[in-house]
Amino acid sequence: MRDNNLTGPTLNHAVDGVLLTTGRMTHYNASITTAIIQVTKIEASRMFPLHDDNPTHSFPFITILLIVTCVLIFMWQQSLGKDAQAVVYIFGATPALLFGYKSLPPEIAFIPTWTTAFTSMFLHGGWMHLIGNMLFLWIFGNNIEDAMGKKRFVLFYLLCGLAALFANALPEPHSEIPMIGASGAISGVLGAYLILFPHARVLVAIPLGIFIHTTRLPASWVLGFWFVLQIINSMLTSGQQGGVAWGAHVGGFVAGMVLIPFFKKRGVRMFTPRRH
Repeated sequence: MRDNNLTGPTLNHAVDGVLLTTGRMTHYNASITTAIIQVTKIEASRMFPLHDDNPTHSFPFITILLIVTCVLIFMWQQSLGKDAQAVVYIFGATPALLFGYKSLPPEIAFIPTWTTAFTSMFLHGGWMHLIGNMLFLWIFGNNIEDAMGKKRFVLFYLLCGLAALFANALPEPHSEIPMIGASGAISGVLGAYLILFPHARVLVAIPLGIFIHTTRLPASWVLGFWFVLQIINSMLTSGQQGGVAWGAHVGGFVAGMVLIPFFKKRGVRMFTPRRH
């Protein structure tokens, strides 16, 4: 009888933000090699946001709570030492597991498989992966939370994360590559921001050789440029290769744009003009 347990093969962690390459793994509590992080170099080589000129009217409690939660969970991952990467297989979202084509060995199947669709959003593969995601969430999340309220923001964030996951998983449902990271859900926040505040000014840093140039650009330029890059990269890469889950970014971003009209407060305008 065929063994459908997810054991034995060479495993690459596809992270929505990070490439984690590991060697052959015969037991899930075996030592796993250190993560190789690619996404930070890709993002920083173009431009990255530092701040937006878009004040809010309420304290961003949920945004801060999400950031603190992700940081604490990552610190827990780091405290596990050589076993830290094994957490990715247990709490990461693996398409082959989610769609029932594979199963984890009983000794490490600590949680129902469907719950990994949520737990995977709070795991990160390295400090730069974490910092990059949390920077984007801090800059753009507070305004979206302010525009829809705290309870709706929680639901919106999770729905965008699910949309991102399945946008990346459905094309390759047999994939045994786990996905982790918050950037799918945060992509939804970016999509919502583009619809609500396209004219807001965003301070960005643009590396020019050994120098870094800072300038303020409309959010539509910054987020539009970012989204186009995600589409191009998703067309050029395969999820089976591991690495950045570009499809998750695209799926999350589109979900954010589609959902924001239904989640925003009644008095919040879409395509808000620039504040003077």
